[in-house]
Parts: sequence; C-alpha cells; structure tokens
Amino acid sequence: MENKLIITSKEIENQIYTVRGQQVILDSDLARIYQVETKVFNQAVKRNAGRFPENFRFQLKQEEFDAINLRSQFVTSSLNYGGRRYLPYVFTEQGIAMLASVLRSTVAIKVSIEIMNAFVEMRRMLMSNASLFHRLDKIELKQLEADQKFEEIFKALESDKLHSEKGIFYDGQIFDAYSFVSNIIRSAKTSIILLDNYVDDKVLTLLSKRDNDVTATIYTKNISNQLRLDLQRYNSQYPRIEIKVFSNAHDRFIIIDDVELYHIGASLKDLGKKWFAFSRMDIEVSRMLQILNQ
Repeated sequence: MENKLIITSKEIENQIYTVRGQQVILDSDLARIYQVETKVFNQAVKRNAGRFPENFRFQLKQEEFDAINLRSQFVTSSLNYGGRRYLPYVFTEQGIAMLASVLRSTVAIKVSIEIMNAFVEMRRMLMSNASLFHRLDKIELKQLEADQKFEEIFKALESDKLHSEKGIFYDGQIFDAYSFVSNIIRSAKTSIILLDNYVDDKVLTLLSKRDNDVTATIYTKNISNQLRLDLQRYNSQYPRIEIKVFSNAHDRFIIIDDVELYHIGASLKDLGKKWFAFSRMDIEVSRMLQILNQ
C-alpha cells in the first residue's frame, strides 16, 4: 500500500477549507490521506508539538466546525473518525509541509507533494477569481442589508410606528392628513412637543389621541383668551396639556419622545384644507430641544 498514491491534488482541493482567513485541512481528512487513524496521526504530531505552533496547527471552535460540516455535508464522519470525542484540529499549509518530516513513509512523501500542489492550485484559483469573489461578497452584503431593512419595516408595522419620511397632502385629503398626524401622536411613548402658532380646540382634540401617561407641550406665539378657556376645559377631562409662549418659530413641528422630529407645512387645525408637505428630520432634534429649554 505504501507505494500506491490514494488521492490526487484535485481531490485534495475539495477538502481545503478557509478558517480564520487561512486555507486549512482537517486532521481526520489528513489521516485518511496518509492512511493512518486520526488518533495515531495526532499522537505523532503531539510527540513533535514543538514543530507545530499555532500558525501551523490549531483546534477548531464549535461554530467553525459546524460551518465546515455544513459545507462538506459529512456531519458526523469527521468528528467521530477514530473514536474521537473532541473538536478536531486543522493544519495550515506550513503545518502540512512540516508533516513530511514527522510522517516518514513513501506514502507521506508522495501525499505531501500532492497536498502542496493542491494548495498552490487553490491560491492560483483564489487570485484569478478575486474580483469575482469581491463582487459576490458585495452582493451578499447588499442582500443582508436588504433583509435587515425588510425586518425593520416588519417590526415597524407590528409596532404601528411606520411613518413616511416625507410627502405631500393635497387639498381635500382632510381625513388622510388627520389620520397621518393622529398616528404620529399615538406612536409617542413618553412625550409630545408641538410648535404651532395657530392652535385651537381641534389641535387639543388631536392631542387627546396620545396615551394617558404621555406628556404634551404646545409652543405658540400667542395664547388668546379663547385658547385659555378651551385648554382649561380640556385639562379638566383629559391628561394635562401645557402651553407656552414661543414666537421664534414660523413653521409647524412635532417632536416625539425627544428623538423624532416632523416638520409639518400646515397648522394642525387646517390639515387637508390646502396643499402641504411634511418631512422627518431627526438630526435637528437635539438642537431644537436645547433652544426650547433655554
């Protein structure tokens, strides 16, 4: 048997895996190639441990071995070969070259040559197709990002917090616009801040859509006697709304939970009566809150 070559470099290529950025072969696969049991093979290596540093030979982690098994589709053969009960070791190209000095036989010499040829061919193939692999990696990354985005959308749908980032409502879309703002208000978990210079009882009614434990504050340029009366009546029945005078804002803004900021083109009391645009612009939340709290 010693003079019979049992495997070719082409067959060896199928047993080369990439682990921790290196091309490696399982100890059990090497033992079969060298025509010895895995236990005997590893004992020979262990007796010469000084010749096999970490970059020549290392033990797989469970997740690394699972990945190899998934790829190779021989889930139990490698782990149980030779009666082993521990995670296998793998040998890098340097480690396999060192094996020739440990396993001294005609088969070992011939096999070592075939293995080295297989590594050379594998490197050539990887280099020749580097651009293809790079493109495939980018495609896989984009697919992963797309999957994550879909997952975020589904989570948003489940939590009823999916809002458009920007858009336009046209005249006559009174219910659509009202429903859109109502959903934003319902999404609040802790607080709502509204900047609107034209507040009346319809705006107070919109804010009644919030949960009872969500605070609400309105900043407006003028508090009329009618608004004071409406607010007094509202606060006697619903969770309290606080109104403050603030004359430096021209447009309408809604801040949800101190993290989400919506710019609303129309006053909340006039939603849907004329064309208006809306957009989400969270990046400005911190600066706006800082100014309001001065």
